[in-house]
Amino acid sequence: MTDNPGALVEQAVERSLLLIETWPAWDGQPITAEDGRIYTPHKAVRRIADHIVDHLAQVEALLAGVPTQPDEWLASTLTSEADLAPFTADDLREAQQRLRRLGRTFALRYAAVDPAEWDKDRGDDWPLRQIAEHLVESEWYAQQVGDLSKQP
Repeated sequence: MTDNPGALVEQAVERSLLLIETWPAWDGQPITAEDGRIYTPHKAVRRIADHIVDHLAQVEALLAGVPTQPDEWLASTLTSEADLAPFTADDLREAQQRLRRLGRTFALRYAAVDPAEWDKDRGDDWPLRQIAEHLVESEWYAQQVGDLSKQP
């Protein structure tokens, strides 16, 4: 397979943004996700971005042949005051810019290496293709907030 697996990340970002575009309609009430954790529009955007940043750093370390930096995010266990802020049209524009740039950077990074690197055995780490495929799961955060255009 020669299709850039990094493009999967860009596609996942675009699918997430379809939901995120409805979030200026958020009523300010935190949403309990299927795993019992609390999500808000800001928290979901933060988690999507952090997930991509985390794995982009992992990919860079793997390609450089150095150990990956340990993941010490509080991640979904943290709901900060900033996560509870209203989600405005300006926040939507910022999320679109941030997430599209991250998704594109991921795809471009993969495009810049020999495709043989995508499936290379990385020992205890996932191959690059598997990392990209895993990042598609970042859509889950957007799905927990959902399509808010259909609110009563």
